Amino acid sequence: MAARRNKRKRRNRGRFGFLYKVLSAAVIVAAIVAGCAVFFRVENIEVNGQSAYTAEQIIGAAEVEQGDNLFAVNKFKVMRQIISRLPYVDEISVSRRLPNTLVINVVECVPAAAIQGSDAWWIIDTKGKILERTDETRAAEFPPLTGLTPDSPVVGSQLEVAEGEENKLASLEKLFAALAARGMTDQAESFELTAINFIKMGYGGRFTVKIPMNTDFNQAAKILEAAIAALEETDRGVIDLTLDEPHFIPYASMLG
Repeated sequence: MAARRNKRKRRNRGRFGFLYKVLSAAVIVAAIVAGCAVFFRVENIEVNGQSAYTAEQIIGAAEVEQGDNLFAVNKFKVMRQIISRLPYVDEISVSRRLPNTLVINVVECVPAAAIQGSDAWWIIDTKGKILERTDETRAAEFPPLTGLTPDSPVVGSQLEVAEGEENKLASLEKLFAALAARGMTDQAESFELTAINFIKMGYGGRFTVKIPMNTDFNQAAKILEAAIAALEETDRGVIDLTLDEPHFIPYASMLG
């Protein structure tokens, strides 16, 4: 009889001990949550990497304000809102720096060309994203792109073109990527895609470059660099990459 009572007491102590641990853990968690809510408030918002927009524009698009709970800020929502509202933003990361700072790091799109539509000009980046609608004066600040027809362009969306021009656009985007990868984007001055089998690119103020429409554009960019390096600084002309070997034709020899 006494043994049964002792077993019952031990079971009760075990149950109460477990309940005590659960309640203690709950109290600790509640205290931590309350502490975060009270002490970790957004007092500073640091924006890095932007030039197309002001820090205030980035923060406004993020919809984060001083006094917001630092841990309640939805980083993924903030990133989605900024990218959807500010087309020049390419990539973004959001992090917390305790005790009171939200850090927003921005990577902006690189404008690559301007293309004329039916009623406006459109600036596109190296990935084919439409960055802005503009006029001829503003468009003149960027390399002109001809030979493609924009189809219902919308700022913030990828450029779409008329039926039958999709392969040309895909090739152009690969060329953009190859130039960007080798740091050559700034030297590109124009892009002409009127031909069926090659792209004509103005480059470096000295050359017209003919590049096959369907090729390994990374290799083509590498070959172009090597071809230019082998020429004299005063040389100007056409560099033809559509042949088995790169071929240089001076402009002077074409005048006659």
